[in-house]
Amino acid sequence: MIVTDDPPAPTRRRGLIRRRGLIRTALCWLVVGPTAAFAAVRLAGLDRGPLVQALAFTPYIAGVSVVALGLSVALRRWWPAAVAALAAVALLGVVAPRALAAPQPTATGPTIRLLTANLLAGAADASALVELVRQHRVDVLTVQEFTPDAQAALDRLGLDRLLPHRQLNAHVGTPGSGLYSRWPLSDVGIRNNRGQGGWGFSQAYGTVAVPGAPPVRVESAHPSAPSALDQVDAWRTDLTAQPPATPDGELRILAGDFNATLDHGPLRALLRTGYVDAADATGKGLTGTWGPYDGDLIPPVTIDHVLVDRRIAVNKVKVLPLPKSDHRPVLATVTLPTR
Repeated sequence: MIVTDDPPAPTRRRGLIRRRGLIRTALCWLVVGPTAAFAAVRLAGLDRGPLVQALAFTPYIAGVSVVALGLSVALRRWWPAAVAALAAVALLGVVAPRALAAPQPTATGPTIRLLTANLLAGAADASALVELVRQHRVDVLTVQEFTPDAQAALDRLGLDRLLPHRQLNAHVGTPGSGLYSRWPLSDVGIRNNRGQGGWGFSQAYGTVAVPGAPPVRVESAHPSAPSALDQVDAWRTDLTAQPPATPDGELRILAGDFNATLDHGPLRALLRTGYVDAADATGKGLTGTWGPYDGDLIPPVTIDHVLVDRRIAVNKVKVLPLPKSDHRPVLATVTLPTR
C-alpha cells in the first residue's frame, strides 16, 4: 500500500472552487468599490480638492457602474451586485436625463441664435468662427480668451459687419472677453473674476435690445478653472459670484466657458436661481465641449454652457467644431417671451 499526504480529490476540488470564488469576489469589489464611492461623493456634493476635477467625468463613471453591475451578476457575486446596482441607479439617475429633451415654456416672441466660443488665448481659427456666425446666422456671440490679435482678425474677416454692436475687453493671453450683437447694446460693462491671487478672467456683458422682446441681459461667462488644487477656491468663488437669474425681473442669459459640468454643485446652485441649461433642456447635455480637441489625451467633458432664463424656450442646441481651439462652440436657438 502507498501512503500519501495529498488530500482526497473531492477536498482538492472544494478548495479550488473556494479559491476561485474568493478571487471572483475580490475582483468584483475591486471594480464595484470605487464606483460606489464615486456615487456617494456625487450625491453628497463633495466637490472639494481633487474631487472637483474627478466629478467632471461622472458620465463616464456612470457607464463603468453598469459594467461593474454586469460583471458582478455574471460572476454571481450578489453582495457586490447589490452595491453596484445602487451605484448604477444613482449615477444614471443624475446623468441620463441630460440625454432627454424637457418640455419648454410657451414663448411667442422672436427667435434668436446665440453662439459662445472659447478662443484658446486667441489661437482659434478666426475665419472658421466668422464662417460659423455667417452660416448659422448668429445674432449674439460671446467669446472667451479673447485677444487683440483675435479682435483684429475677426474684424478683417467681416465680423464687424455681421455683428456691429459689441462690448469688448481684449487682452493678451487668456483674460479677455467679448460680446457681439446684431442689435444695439446698452448698460455694457466688464466683470472681473477673482481668480488666483486676485487675477482672473473677465466677463463682458450688456443688455441686448431685441426687436419685439423685452431687453435681454447677456454675459460672456468665464469663471476660473480648477486646473490645480490651489485654484479650487477661486473656481468656487467665481462660480458663486456669477449673476443669478432674476425670475421676476429682466431676462438674463449667461453663455461661455464655465469650467464646470452639471455634476458640480456651484453650477447646479446657479441653475436653481432660475436658469435652464440649454443643452440639458434639449437632450444634448452629454455632448462634450472641451478635452481632446487640441491634442490632449482626455475624454471630452461638457463645461461650455448657455444658461437661459426659465421664461425663455430653448428650441435647439448644436456643438460645433472650431479648429485650433481646445473647446467646441455651443450654438443655442431660443425663443424669447413677448413684452
